[in-house]
Amino acid sequence: MFNVFGFYKFKKLRYLKKKKYLLQKYLIEQNIRGTIILAKEGVNSTIASKYTNIRFIINKIKKILDIKNFDSENISQCKFQPFHRAKVKIKKEIVSMDLSLSPKTKKKNNYIEPNKWNKFIMTKDILVLDSRKPFEYDVGTFKKSVNPKIDNFRDFPKYLNKLNKKKSIAMFCTGGIRCEKVSVYLKKKGFKNIYQLKGGILNYLKKVNKRKSLWKGECFVFDNRISVKHGLIKGTYSMCSGCRKPISPKGKRSTKYEVGVSCPNCHDRLSNSQKDRFRMRQKQINLAKKSGKKHIFQKEFN
Repeated sequence: MFNVFGFYKFKKLRYLKKKKYLLQKYLIEQNIRGTIILAKEGVNSTIASKYTNIRFIINKIKKILDIKNFDSENISQCKFQPFHRAKVKIKKEIVSMDLSLSPKTKKKNNYIEPNKWNKFIMTKDILVLDSRKPFEYDVGTFKKSVNPKIDNFRDFPKYLNKLNKKKSIAMFCTGGIRCEKVSVYLKKKGFKNIYQLKGGILNYLKKVNKRKSLWKGECFVFDNRISVKHGLIKGTYSMCSGCRKPISPKGKRSTKYEVGVSCPNCHDRLSNSQKDRFRMRQKQINLAKKSGKKHIFQKEFN
C-alpha cells in the first residue's frame, strides 16, 4: 500500500537551487515519486511512497525549508504507485496567478471547517464558487456551486472582476491552495465577505460522511488515480489518451471511445492521422503488456 501525501506552505524561501538539489536527492534515495514545486513564496507538493519513506521525507522537507507545520496537508492510501517519477521544480509561483502571497496576508483568510461547510453554503445569499478548471468541475462538485469555466488560472481575475463586491463568496478547490490566492486577490479588490473550505475538497471528502455530504460526483486529482471518492478511495474515472481529460464509465461506453485513442470529448476534433498514431502507440503498449514489460507511454498503474 502506498501513502499519497499532499501539502503546501506559504513561506518566504531562499537558495532554491540548493534546496531543489537536496530534495531531489532524498526523493530518489527513498524511492519517492511525485512533484515538489518550490518558489520564493513557498512550497506545494503531492508525493507518494511507503509510509516510512513518507515520514522520512516530511522530516527532511521541514528541516531543509525551515518549516514547523504545513498550511494544509492531506494523506490517503493507494494500492499502486500513482506517479511516474520524482520531480522537484522551481517556479515563479507555486500557484500561477501573477500574485505573490506572503504568510502575513494569508493569515487574514477566512476558513470554514468541513463539518460546518454544508450549513454555510446553503445560506440563501451566498455564491458557492468552484475555482477549479471546467473539466474538474464536470467530474464532480458541490451542490449550488458555480464554475467560471476558465482553463488557465492566470485568467481567473478577469472573471473575479465581474463579481459583486457586496456578495458573500464561499470558495473551494482540490486541496485549498488555489483558493488561498483567490481570497487575497478579492480582498485587495475590496471584497469583504470571502470564505474558503479549509483543506479543500480532499479534506471534506475525508472528514464528511457520504450520507451527509453535499458533494456530487467524484474529485479529479492530478495523478494516476485520476479521481477519488468519499474516504479518498480511488474513483471510477480513467484518462483519455487522446485529449488527456478524465472520462467516466458512461463515457467509455460511447461509440466514440477507443482505448488509447479517443473519447466523446475529443473524437470529433482529432484528425485521422492523429488517431492512427494513437492506435499505433496503443498497439505497442498492448504488446509490452503481453510480454510482461511496461511501455514508455503506458499510463495505467493499477
